[in-house]
Amino acid sequence: MTPLNVAICGGGRTGHLNAVLFSRQPGVRVSWLTSNPAVVGGAAGGIVAHLPDGSALPGEPAQVGTDPASAVRHADVVVITVPADARAAVLRAIGPHLRRDRPVYVGAIPGFCGFDWLAAEILANRPNAVIWGLKDVPHTAFDLVPGRSVRMGGAKQRLHAATHRRESREARAELAAHLGRLFEAPVEMLQDYLAITLTPGNPIMHSAVVYGLVGPYGQWRDRTLPEDFCWWTDCPELGAYFLERCDAENQSLRRAAAGHFGIDLSSVKPLATEIIEAYGDQIADTATMLTILRTNRAYAGIRAPLVHDPAAGGFVLDRTSRAFREDVVYGLGLLVRMAAGLSVSVPHLDEIHRWALGYMGGVAGEPLSHLPRAWPGAAQ
Repeated sequence: MTPLNVAICGGGRTGHLNAVLFSRQPGVRVSWLTSNPAVVGGAAGGIVAHLPDGSALPGEPAQVGTDPASAVRHADVVVITVPADARAAVLRAIGPHLRRDRPVYVGAIPGFCGFDWLAAEILANRPNAVIWGLKDVPHTAFDLVPGRSVRMGGAKQRLHAATHRRESREARAELAAHLGRLFEAPVEMLQDYLAITLTPGNPIMHSAVVYGLVGPYGQWRDRTLPEDFCWWTDCPELGAYFLERCDAENQSLRRAAAGHFGIDLSSVKPLATEIIEAYGDQIADTATMLTILRTNRAYAGIRAPLVHDPAAGGFVLDRTSRAFREDVVYGLGLLVRMAAGLSVSVPHLDEIHRWALGYMGGVAGEPLSHLPRAWPGAAQ
């Protein structure tokens, strides 16, 4: 079997879980790039993924460090798992050190928030970089102890990947082969990367739940939250209501994009269908959006990002968390911008986006500058 060198960029939950799982695959050598010294020091003797059945799965990357050159110079596949707001910095750091003698498959897990556009812009002088992304994370992951352990949640029954439109059929086929070596679940190649960008996921899910929870109509508005509050098992009914409305608007955006570009985006299904197909019998009650979220064993125990606020006298949502920095700024913001370009009405997405930006205190700079200027005037 030909050796496969894989570089993981990111020391969060997904990075930890992939470091364990990939390092256990035959013929796969894993190097791991992180900016967290605790990960580097702790992972020296290997790390552990705790499985849903209570068992432990050990893994040991061949190399863990903070130097981009050492991490990626031999890589055949690069997997970026950092939040969307950190992707540009990672791409700029690794770009000069990517090998030039053959294709290097540079992708993101998950691949939403317009990663294909961002990577194409930053890696413009690296034509041998094949840009790809996964539609979603292969497993949920939580309870991270940096450099030591992570807890694996439910697994997707099938994975979906896509490449930037510029990539050749041969590159797509080789990517599919590489991903087949890395993941246990079967991997289906999507026809267009917009199927990933428009897939209803965290940008819609987290934002709608936050709005229903502490927004202007939320039951926890101006109140502290229980310390053990969970995203999905404790999802409020109002959160599920707004989630349904946002999902319907995202489907309108999908139809408009498919018509404008003349492409098949039928793989972008309504959120309830996406979740049921992904987790199957791990969901006890599929009757409504609320029951799907609350009874999905794969989602059980995933806590909302809370911080203690002495002034409030309890726990409140962490406005600097990934749910805001990534899902609101880059994910939800991109959908609203795309809808405007296609003249699609998305009142709920827009309302929640505006409120969330205000709730987190605004955002500096232009985070969505990677959206092609010609979009949607020309296929990008």
